[in-house]
Amino acid sequence: MRFAATALTAVAVLAAGGAASASNGQQPRGCADRTLLFCEDFERLPPGGPATLDWGVDTRHGLLRVQQQRHNRVLNVHTEGNGRAFLRVDDFAAPGNAFYGRVRLKVDAFPTAPDWAHFTLVEITGSGSSEVVRPVGGQWAPPLQGSFWGVGADGGPTGDWTDWRESAPTTADRWQCFEWQWDPADNRVALWIDGVARPDLSATTTRHGGNPVDFVLPKADTVKLGWQLYQPGPTPAHFDVWLDDIALATRRLGC
Repeated sequence: MRFAATALTAVAVLAAGGAASASNGQQPRGCADRTLLFCEDFERLPPGGPATLDWGVDTRHGLLRVQQQRHNRVLNVHTEGNGRAFLRVDDFAAPGNAFYGRVRLKVDAFPTAPDWAHFTLVEITGSGSSEVVRPVGGQWAPPLQGSFWGVGADGGPTGDWTDWRESAPTTADRWQCFEWQWDPADNRVALWIDGVARPDLSATTTRHGGNPVDFVLPKADTVKLGWQLYQPGPTPAHFDVWLDDIALATRRLGC
């Protein structure tokens, strides 16, 4: 009876924990929710090169392939040198140009050369602004001998910038969950890592890492997820990234 009582207590605690998680607004992963603006968990795709009409591919010296892992399927992103390989969501439209994104990712290694090498994992473009916005990216900082996450942009009046923060070091070879918010009200890009808000990793109209002019979000119509390194001759010479549980929605989904 003592074992039974303990087991019942454990069940009650787990049930309470589940209720608490739901009350925090976090939703279970998966693509059954038809209110999502876009979703891909790779479970319905065969291993190998992408075989879907739901999204496109943007590569240069890189490739994408669906891989079977122990319990699920994921997308492997492989690049050589300063190549790129992205899953590309075209013809994207969010009501009022406001949305949230989520992706689980793992990077095998981050660049340690050349100096100030910077990289992108999520890139968003659209109409009405020439800014190429990079909610998830980072840079190798030689004075600190480390690489750090940072929101960035290029192609617009604010210039080419990655606002990396010493408070956000990258972690190689570990799965992490990244979420971002895209809010045109104040041209805000906000980030969460593993469910924790990171106000240090954000940008707004007047607070960003570029030229002293207003930062203006485009009306998003293309979302790319994958990997691009911009400088030639990097160390290491090639990169592997794994992606899973990609979703775009009008609400924050949680991890």
